[in-house]
Amino acid sequence: MDLKVPITIHDELSEDVIESSGSLDLASGEIRNVQYVDYDVEALGLPAEDEGYEFTSGTLSNDGKDVEFRVEVDVFSGRYSVSPNELLEIKVRAAKLFAGIDGVELLANATTKGGGAGKASPGRGKPASKKVH
Repeated sequence: MDLKVPITIHDELSEDVIESSGSLDLASGEIRNVQYVDYDVEALGLPAEDEGYEFTSGTLSNDGKDVEFRVEVDVFSGRYSVSPNELLEIKVRAAKLFAGIDGVELLANATTKGGGAGKASPGRGKPASKKVH
């Protein structure tokens, strides 16, 4: 199953906003294939290296609805990512906004599928009674 979704990234500088697009891996939080719009990263370096850099945010969009989130930038490797806590928040907010599912329902579905926590699996527990003919 492909867990990558397209996102828009905004590197906020004191005087400018650098826009780019990328692919967020919903399993790991890594952002890959970052493509800058009207910005030459080879000549200018990462926006996060600029002295006017303030923060980076991302936007996940679906049918005109948006979920905004914080993006971490590692200036040494040039990688963009989302922290595990932020990734969980994105999933919950996206499920609520895009599918109308609230966080409690999402958690309940995750824990009951396949005999997970909180639900006994059929055939386990006390032994079945035997019929004698």
